[in-house]
Amino acid sequence: MNSLTLGVEHRQHQGLSPRLQRAVRLLQLSSLDFAQEVHDTLGKNPFLEVDESDAENPADESEAADEGERPFSGETTKDARESEIPDAPSIDNEPEGGAGDDRDDERENWQADGLSGSRRNDDTGANLMEMHALEESLSEHLLSQLNVLALSGRDIAIAEVIVGSLDDDGYLRFSLAELVDIVGVTPKPSEEELRIALSRVQSLEPAGVGARTVQECLLLQLPAIECPRKRTLAGQIIGKHLPMLAAKDVSGMARVLCCAPAEIESVLAVIRRLDPRPGWRFGSSHVQYVTPDVIVRKVRGNWTATLNPSIVPKVRLNHVYAEMFQRTRNAQHTELAAHLLEARWTVSNVEQRFATILSVSQAIVSHQRHFLEYGPLAMKPLGLRQIADEVGVHESTVSRVTNNKFMATPLGVFELKHFFSRAMTTASGGECSATAIRGLINDMIAAERPHAPLSDAEIARLLARQGIIVARRTVTKYRQLLHIEAFERRRKHG
Repeated sequence: MNSLTLGVEHRQHQGLSPRLQRAVRLLQLSSLDFAQEVHDTLGKNPFLEVDESDAENPADESEAADEGERPFSGETTKDARESEIPDAPSIDNEPEGGAGDDRDDERENWQADGLSGSRRNDDTGANLMEMHALEESLSEHLLSQLNVLALSGRDIAIAEVIVGSLDDDGYLRFSLAELVDIVGVTPKPSEEELRIALSRVQSLEPAGVGARTVQECLLLQLPAIECPRKRTLAGQIIGKHLPMLAAKDVSGMARVLCCAPAEIESVLAVIRRLDPRPGWRFGSSHVQYVTPDVIVRKVRGNWTATLNPSIVPKVRLNHVYAEMFQRTRNAQHTELAAHLLEARWTVSNVEQRFATILSVSQAIVSHQRHFLEYGPLAMKPLGLRQIADEVGVHESTVSRVTNNKFMATPLGVFELKHFFSRAMTTASGGECSATAIRGLINDMIAAERPHAPLSDAEIARLLARQGIIVARRTVTKYRQLLHIEAFERRRKHG
């Protein structure tokens, strides 16, 4: 019988310490997320402080003033105000010390308030709120239109419930039966009242709001088409042939509607100007902005990468607190000792992180200088191992550095991973990058004839003539990466 035994075995293996694991995690964060992480550490660590050594020198303002660029001031002299205000009509024959002086004082006070009222509120910050544009939501825009209609209180209450049930796109995703119990009127509204209220909401601006489907949304916008013929054809296409519209089957629509393909193309151009999401025009639109980590410039004929100073956290060790702690430390101050160790590690990690990003970016720029000079067609094949060997780090470190990091170049802002692509062998034995092939495909499609677009197989044959052997499915994949439609949908009729 088998028996259970206990034994001791010695084995060595490499492992990452918790601090090193955290450093690896922070390295692959974007610079904005990393700055937030450092900011959180700064708020709870007494040994860290904001580095204000790069703050603007107040003396610069006096120098700017001497050069004619006077800094902004909340105070404005009377002569300066009067020089900015058009001449006001003078009032003659006023007795001295009488109403004329009072009116002059009132005029001066009014001019001063009109010009420097917002400036005098700088201390309270109220002017910032007044200058900020208030964004109107979709429901507020619709309710403002309902309030000017001659409707009873019951009708307005029912319409307000429908307006409040619209989503961000401006669509009504609920059935009318589901809204019966929500309306706070007595007796409960009938389905007919809800349909009438929905029609009122759909008649408001923007056109298409209150629709329950994309088809209904587009149909509600048809009255905006001025040409009766195009309006009729657009209604038939949207109402009865929506699948053909989605597939851009111009020939099929022309055959069904007994029209010329050129006429269908002109109607489709009108339909494309309709808005399938009318609610997006209102409310706050959150836009994701990309902040480049590295800026590339050509300095004295050489391409140079520099860090974007706005993304480097300005943090340093508070040496006063650190020296005080070192003089008075004892066994009871273990928590402060941990804070001091973390502060030193944070400062070191900030320096090492951005030094690694800069060295990797400069190596990328050195390899891809032809891309910066001539564009995507000059992109060279580049792998992570090449940059890792050149910089002297592990390949996984380069992968983490290039993750969520962006480089600003004269050709645009690109993610660092954009500059890496595998090598593809040409017929002559040379190498070509996948990015360069995508650039060739993009140029071929841009130069094609609108009435005879190139298929993926034809593009593959044209590339083969240039010595680049690429399969048709590879061309299809690259075309989809470029967000270019298939040749059937690119064909223009007429």
